[in-house]
Amino acid sequence: MNSALGDNTDSTGRLRMLWEFTRPHRAALATGLVLALAGSAMGLATPMVTKWVLDTLSTSGSLAAPVATLGVLLVVGALVGWWQWTILGSVGERVVLDVRQSMVRRLLRATVPALGRRPSGEFVTRVTSDTLLLREAASSSVVGLVNGAVMLLGSLVLMGVLDLVLLGTTVASVAVVAVIFAVLMPAIAKAHEQSQDHLGRLGGTLEGALKAIRTIKASRAEDWQAERVLADAGAAANHSIRALRREATGWTVAWSGIQLAIILILAIGAWRVNAGTLEVSSLIAFLLYAFGLLGPITELSQNTTALQSGIAAAGRIRQVDVLDVEPSATPGADLPRPNGQDTEAVLEVRDVVAAYGPDAEPAVHGVSLAIPRRGHTAIVGPSGAGKTTLFSLILRFLEPRAGSLLLDGRPYRDYSHAQLRSRLAYVEQETPIVPGTIRDNLLLSDPGATDAELREALREVRLLDKVDSLEQGLDTPLASTAVSGGERQRLALARAILRTPEVLLLDEATAQVDAITEAAIHDCIRTRARAGAVVTIAHRLSTVLDADSIIVLEGGRVRATGDHHQLLATDDLYRQLVKALRISDVAQPHEPSLPA
Repeated sequence: MNSALGDNTDSTGRLRMLWEFTRPHRAALATGLVLALAGSAMGLATPMVTKWVLDTLSTSGSLAAPVATLGVLLVVGALVGWWQWTILGSVGERVVLDVRQSMVRRLLRATVPALGRRPSGEFVTRVTSDTLLLREAASSSVVGLVNGAVMLLGSLVLMGVLDLVLLGTTVASVAVVAVIFAVLMPAIAKAHEQSQDHLGRLGGTLEGALKAIRTIKASRAEDWQAERVLADAGAAANHSIRALRREATGWTVAWSGIQLAIILILAIGAWRVNAGTLEVSSLIAFLLYAFGLLGPITELSQNTTALQSGIAAAGRIRQVDVLDVEPSATPGADLPRPNGQDTEAVLEVRDVVAAYGPDAEPAVHGVSLAIPRRGHTAIVGPSGAGKTTLFSLILRFLEPRAGSLLLDGRPYRDYSHAQLRSRLAYVEQETPIVPGTIRDNLLLSDPGATDAELREALREVRLLDKVDSLEQGLDTPLASTAVSGGERQRLALARAILRTPEVLLLDEATAQVDAITEAAIHDCIRTRARAGAVVTIAHRLSTVLDADSIIVLEGGRVRATGDHHQLLATDDLYRQLVKALRISDVAQPHEPSLPA
């Protein structure tokens, strides 16, 4: 009982969502429906006009009027059909565009934890594949259902006008077909929905595999991973085949039923003509309606299937629609004026507790720290110490469960996400390439930057000579496979420093660069640290030695703070990290990485 109620509620929600997609185009849909009904009316009139032709022949009258009427019905019907097709097709494409725009904007505004709950490939499938299923459901399916029902009912009514005995034979056949389709349709819809679900999983698994392609090849796991990906492809195919078999069963029965009805109509009609109770012209007109019955039945069943598929797609799209999103900035709102320019700390974390879910264990416990307005602060600690979580809190990818964060002495809640991040810049350790050119990647953080500013940022990270050597320079298209890890990090650092942020956050910007480039990056960091705050998650001794202050995290808590020499003298964990890498308190030209 509760399960059925839940299913009905879910179906109602999906239908409501489908209507929300369609509502902006209701005027065009109404026009399409009127045209469809007009086309059906002309189709229904044709057998009657044919009867008129035959009756005129039997009386030796003029055929000009009935033949001209058939010609008019043909031409006007073709024009109406073209107009209807164009209108409904355009509505379908506009619905798909509207839904995709809404989904893309919502995905890009969603919180980072919300996006992390599903593989990104599934979201891609929702935007690409599932939206196509809405095209027919949100445009022509409802019109087709109404038109098919009117066409079927109109055919039966006109058949009754021609002969009630033959109508009874026809109705019995149509009723059998309707019962069979009513039984098969739910199972067909369920199979299509399961097929789409597996396609979504296939997209997520395949995307993850392609991202890890080097590891997969190095592990000689191509075949094993292919089996994992193709398992979902196989499941999707099996569900589609199951739906296809049920559809084939339904259509075979429907076609056979209509053919049987036609045979019975022909036999009974011939007997009645011979008995003088039915005119030959009426029998021919009735047969024309009988032959045409398969059209509305086909239209009804196909549009029912399309509507069911669209409703199922709306349910999957709803998974994107319910994602938690970051609040938008108030249009035209001014950035809050800093009220702490004279304070020592630009950024403060006070007794923060944070977790990645309502029921998850906290990743950080009661963390308190202050980032000076100028200088370089390094954060170190073993894996799971909370370093990445701390960055996620600072960037507001994650909201604290307790405690507070302050920028310029003002609580984070006083800032919108966009206002806050306009004061920060972030360089990931595994820096992705944004699709586009070198210029596009740099302008991501500051769309108004000039070429001179772009070149200066590239010069600071020692990429200018490389870019100048390229034929297209700043307009060279980028592909992640054509850019080394070190070049990606330097490009990301150039993007970050382009707009001179108040706080520069670096997740070990020197992790994948050679010693010469590392020195250049450290020069850049030193320059930036003199003008503002630089915070790094440090995995290398060279970064630690460069820092003015070091924060040691362990188990989600701040264990110790100080500079390199102080921590070597006072903190066991810090000494263990140093010892594990066989490093001393003397800087080396190029050191291996600290544990993550």
